[in-house]
Amino acid sequence: MSRWNLLTRLVIGSLWSRRLAVVFVVLAVAVSTVLYLSVERLRVGAWNSFSSTVSGTDLIVGARSGSVQLMLYSVFRIGNATNNITMKSVRDIEAMPDVAWTVPLSLGDAHRGYRVVGTNEAYFERYRYGRDRKLVLEQGAGFGDLFNVVLGAQVARELGYKLGDRVVVAHGLGRAGLVRHDDLPFTISGILSPTGTPVDRSLHVSLEAITAIHVDWSTGARAANTTPADVLRQRAAAGELQTESVTALLVGTKSKMSVFRTARAINDYRQEPLLAVLPGVALQELWTVIGTAERALSAVAFMVVLTAIVGLIATILATLEQRRREMAILRSLGAKPLVISGLLVAESLFVTVLGVMVGVIFVTVATPLVSTWLQSNYGLDLPITISSTDIAVLSAIVLSSIVASLLPAWRAYRMSLGEGLGATA
Repeated sequence: MSRWNLLTRLVIGSLWSRRLAVVFVVLAVAVSTVLYLSVERLRVGAWNSFSSTVSGTDLIVGARSGSVQLMLYSVFRIGNATNNITMKSVRDIEAMPDVAWTVPLSLGDAHRGYRVVGTNEAYFERYRYGRDRKLVLEQGAGFGDLFNVVLGAQVARELGYKLGDRVVVAHGLGRAGLVRHDDLPFTISGILSPTGTPVDRSLHVSLEAITAIHVDWSTGARAANTTPADVLRQRAAAGELQTESVTALLVGTKSKMSVFRTARAINDYRQEPLLAVLPGVALQELWTVIGTAERALSAVAFMVVLTAIVGLIATILATLEQRRREMAILRSLGAKPLVISGLLVAESLFVTVLGVMVGVIFVTVATPLVSTWLQSNYGLDLPITISSTDIAVLSAIVLSSIVASLLPAWRAYRMSLGEGLGATA
């Protein structure tokens, strides 16, 4: 019988004789592997989802301020714009030779703490999130009437709204708003499917509707005599409710090569100060400000790996003290100290590899099962495959098991026969 066959039989026999303890060690390594891979996937998923909050849009245009502020109010519905964009500027941008499409956004009103977004039907066709995913109406339809509103999934769920319910928009922001447009309620015509993005927390109405509810307003207050809803519908149908300005503009170009040329032309626009930003670049800049969560998850992943390594070392050292008599018996049967040391290293390696494999298999099977739910409810787009970084870390865990077993292997190598036989069983 060769030395390797003998070592293999000794490893299998030794592990089998301690199978209950070995199972728990394997489970400990597997749980550590699952925790590391899960935390790493959540970290990567958080960045992927954040960076793809808006996709398929080449430029976002707003009043000149800062790129982070522009992204916050136009995409994340946080904060306010410093100024609006006049419709003349919007038409000039649409007329640029490299511009393929535009989607206007008008912000400033709210409903019970949720932002109201004035836009047009192109919003539902052009807005993309995630990996080029379109907005989908889970129920109902778009703007069939002037006073129709399409709700995001979270708004409908948390406020308990359904199709046909009436919604009153408030002038201004905040949960209570400033003054309610209770004379012109909106009817819920559609509810969007969950996206895990700020779209879920928004109410969408037409630009004409935003103009209509402010027809009788001047100097920030509503007039005593207001225009009836039917009259406003007639004026909208006649094209008399023209929007004067919008808050931001989503722009798509005809080719990726023309994005920077179009951005430069908008930034150099002389009629009014405008800012055009690339969503990906602005999101990266914003992530450097609010990316503390990603760094915290990285620290958690590192601590999980460190805990697994320390636990493995402690387990090997603890079992060594219990196996001193076993080591001595093997010595008395003719096993050389080097064989006994190799036995400990091989056992540690086998247990660690088995635990890592169990953890990887569990995460690989579980990720597709939960990814759809996480995407719909939290907007987390989890990676399915194992990255090169994951492979490197898992390899480091396996190698650490070898290093961890060197100390007990050295102690077993130095252990005298009499010391082992004198140990209590």
